Amino acid sequence: MTQDEAVGDLDQSVGYVLKQVQASLHSAMDEVLRPLGLTVAQYACLELLGRHPGLSNSELARRAFVTRQSMNVVLRRLQERGLLTRPAHAAHGRALPTELTPAGQEALHEASVAVRAVERQIFAPLSPERQRRLREDLASCAAAASATHSP
Repeated sequence: MTQDEAVGDLDQSVGYVLKQVQASLHSAMDEVLRPLGLTVAQYACLELLGRHPGLSNSELARRAFVTRQSMNVVLRRLQERGLLTRPAHAAHGRALPTELTPAGQEALHEASVAVRAVERQIFAPLSPERQRRLREDLASCAAAASATHSP
């Protein structure tokens, strides 16, 4: 095995540094969301529903990077808190389209402001132009990863 075939020095591994940033971001988000009574998964669900009302459990799970079973628990807890509504029975097929309630929209706004502040702090060392480039570069990597893992 050559040096180019192995990960090598972790500090030089893009994937390792990316995971460090992701872990720091997740931890900081958890810290600001906890006083609001939300988990990161619950916040992600609210944010997705705020932008795309009516998403199914499966679609929410996929976009929030959790299992369908985990998303079912997230949805149930948010519904119990009155932050979203789901019909008792599906209009078509098995999907139960979910929407935010007014209380859910308020919770989303408060959480979104808190999370945006975390993002600003974590990415403050980068200029707006470098943040834009990073976003574009990471989106390209995500697209390449999706293409690699698609059937």
